[in-house]
Amino acid sequence: MKIKGILFFILIFFVSILDAQHLPIPTPQQVEWHEMEFYLFMHFGPNTFTDKEWGLGDEPENVFNPEQLDCKQWCRIAKAAGAKGIIITAKHHDGFCLWPSKYSTHTVRESAWKNGRGDVLKELSAACAAYGLKFGVYLSPWDRNHPKYGTAEYNDVFVNMLKEIFSNYGPVWELWWDGANGEGPNGKKQEYDWQRFEKTVEHLSPNTLVFSDIGPHIRWVGNENGIAATTNWNTLDTAGFKRGEGAPPTDSLSLGNVNGNSWIPAECDVSIRPGWFYHPEENDRVKSPGELFQLYLKSVGRGANLLLNVPPDRKGLISRYDSASLVGFKNLRTQSFGKDLSKGFHLKTLEIEFNKSTPVDCIVLKENLRAGQHCKKFTLFLFDDHHRPIKKIDGTTIGHKRIITFLPVALKTIRLKVVEQVGNTVLSQLAAYNVDEKLIEK
Repeated sequence: MKIKGILFFILIFFVSILDAQHLPIPTPQQVEWHEMEFYLFMHFGPNTFTDKEWGLGDEPENVFNPEQLDCKQWCRIAKAAGAKGIIITAKHHDGFCLWPSKYSTHTVRESAWKNGRGDVLKELSAACAAYGLKFGVYLSPWDRNHPKYGTAEYNDVFVNMLKEIFSNYGPVWELWWDGANGEGPNGKKQEYDWQRFEKTVEHLSPNTLVFSDIGPHIRWVGNENGIAATTNWNTLDTAGFKRGEGAPPTDSLSLGNVNGNSWIPAECDVSIRPGWFYHPEENDRVKSPGELFQLYLKSVGRGANLLLNVPPDRKGLISRYDSASLVGFKNLRTQSFGKDLSKGFHLKTLEIEFNKSTPVDCIVLKENLRAGQHCKKFTLFLFDDHHRPIKKIDGTTIGHKRIITFLPVALKTIRLKVVEQVGNTVLSQLAAYNVDEKLIEK
């Protein structure tokens, strides 16, 4: 295999660093986040036992009793699936806290589980540390149980809960906020002090990445199907928008903004089951390894991250149905991307020439995001061993990763041309693979 243009790549790399200084670039924490690509969401709480998706907040605390809860089992399965972290619903809209908060009476402390001496966050944060996984927390600002919800005092409550979590269970790698804002037990809605919440997190844990409709560090992709748009910019304009009602339009959340002033990349959330919480009647409706692989191609393969919800069952364990699918998903990724047929990089006319005709049905591109995201349009040219063109593939953004699949062709040369860009595109990878043809959508 012959790789051309290394010196040209090095020159362009340094030129582009200078050229990109006026464009948004990710923080070191965001660069690390991009590299994680895939991790688990875990919806767990009273809804697990009541068969609800959104609890009303009036559920008896004793309903929560996962007698076999084993966070190490969660982490073992996450590792086997190739996931890099776990985000747990520490408090969903029903207000039930998976830790014994001093600022609520609707917590594990009041439950039957472990006679009120249990603490899910303590067990999970310790298990994640032991298994080398990142630990994240979903904390809903909406609270359908707390008597102070709908008053100015509730903002104090929420800040104090943040302080408890960051002080007792850190480090917290990602904090997940949604903008849900319904009525509390007094029939009132809350005016959230988001600025104060953000400043609290920044003070307590400046390295934590915060997810919401408008970031500030990670954005919602605009759907709960686990799918990013084929054009996906990591930059977004947030001026004039809010979380929840008043969020950017779905198209903006999905596509990003080509000249957006903030680096706020997209995260694709989706559940392995039809629901977000465990429901026994859904055991035969778990997404198959092949379905998960397609979601991977349409999330990570389009420059976003994949947040896959895997809800623990009523025993407090990941069920065998979910576990089997996760391991099968990992095997498909290993089989598909375990052998890189080619490596090399060069700008505008990036070309890899094999020694002989080689079957290929998948090409992976990556931009060096430390320099920013610049590619607007690209074209891949595939040539046979007589230098005759056999296929042309057009694409738009690349970002952290672009996975392109097609029906297998025997080729000698792969050539990439960046057709349009907002700055000098810096590529960090061009790779070719053979994936199972059955996994390629026709």
